[in-house]
Amino acid sequence: MAQSIRIQRRARRKKGLRQRIRGTPARPRLSVFRSLKHIYAQVIDDLSGRTLASASSRDGAASTKAGGNVDAAKIVGRSVAERATKAGVKAVVFDRNGYRYHGRVKALADAAREGGLSF
Repeated sequence: MAQSIRIQRRARRKKGLRQRIRGTPARPRLSVFRSLKHIYAQVIDDLSGRTLASASSRDGAASTKAGGNVDAAKIVGRSVAERATKAGVKAVVFDRNGYRYHGRVKALADAAREGGLSF
């Protein structure tokens, strides 16, 4: 079964972004995945292939609210910033993963900045 045009377009945008964005030990990559019901964020060191910190709307305080809205994205952004800071990460490269910088993705990024991450 063929993929939808929307998924194909996002994959093309994602491929272009990933050619320019690379997570290093000094500045790991903050990757965002958005599903219809939830939002996920990971801080990834691409050189070693390790996830340093992660958060999602399925765990913790965000799971009490609806997982697919802007409020949950803000909670996830603060949570991933807190966990990354505990792991010793202060600066990241933001990977929007082919999504528009708007709505939930923007709310997560702003909350991560407020939580202490710089990008």
